[in-house]
Amino acid sequence: MAINLSKGQKVDLTKSNPGLSKVVVGLGWDTNKYDGGQDFDLDSSVFLLNSEGKTASEADFIFYNNTTGAAGAVEHTGDNKTGEGDGDDEQVNVNLSAIPASIEKATFAITIHDAEARGQNFGQVSNSYVRIVNGDTNEELIRYDLGEDFSIETAVVVGELYRHGGEWKFNAIGSGYQGGLESLVKDFGLNS
Repeated sequence: MAINLSKGQKVDLTKSNPGLSKVVVGLGWDTNKYDGGQDFDLDSSVFLLNSEGKTASEADFIFYNNTTGAAGAVEHTGDNKTGEGDGDDEQVNVNLSAIPASIEKATFAITIHDAEARGQNFGQVSNSYVRIVNGDTNEELIRYDLGEDFSIETAVVVGELYRHGGEWKFNAIGSGYQGGLESLVKDFGLNS
């Protein structure tokens, strides 16, 4: 049975699931009624961070135009441009045992494509979540529902997988940003 997390909660992943190495990080969302005449396109991305909390290079920024990183250990499965349907809107496959030692965290974010130009923000998004699924058994291990705490934000850091004492843990973050993907890219050490 999955562990449901609240904002700020941290939970062990590999210690309580011995032998776990392959996980699927599923991200999902729905858009509320929106009459701006523009499509809503949300995107998930992953920042692979070193001990300073920064990406070492653009190769450590995983998204729909750079789908593989960490020597193949992290793979974004593709862009969902509509968010239609039930279940995960986008997924990232992660092989925890194959992530290079130089990478200490994998931080997951959801951003709204062209949010400012389209007049869109996370106040118009509902039912957003991140979940961790065992890649071998398809069992949901962890789920974090972000709730409706956002209004003007155009990007949300939803959570992170991180190393601690030789094990992998998950931290439910739920922090909103204005400035969309560009602000996240700068915060994590890349020039846009």
